[in-house]
Amino acid sequence: MAALIKLRHMPVVQRSVWNYFSKTSRNISTSKKNSDTATTACETNKTEDKNWVSYGFDYESKEEDTNAHHATFFFSVTLCLVFGGFSWAYAPDVHMRDWAQREAYLELHRREKAGQPPIDPNYVNPSTVKLPSEDELCDVEIII
Repeated sequence: MAALIKLRHMPVVQRSVWNYFSKTSRNISTSKKNSDTATTACETNKTEDKNWVSYGFDYESKEEDTNAHHATFFFSVTLCLVFGGFSWAYAPDVHMRDWAQREAYLELHRREKAGQPPIDPNYVNPSTVKLPSEDELCDVEIII
């Protein structure tokens, strides 16, 4: 209920909803005059389109402009954002992150079963590594 009260005070909602209800409830009925009844179809279209502001798709036809506007937003929002986001969220794992984690669990399980430590301190066999002698190192600073 508090959200509805807060929503009521937002300027966008006030302009769109509350002004619509206030306009429809303030109708004044008057009798038609003779000059009002003699309007043609062209004059009524001109009065309807007098305050029309184009969406930028067609500056001549209000109907074409509205259709192009609705089609553009349907394709961009519905197809691109909604279905594009859905396909991106449920796409297969192309970086193989899940596979790497499964392989790590399988390797840990295999090493536990064999009685080996989870991570071997000698990843590379020390007998195959050739280290420089003390004479070759001389004055080189060794940072550990």
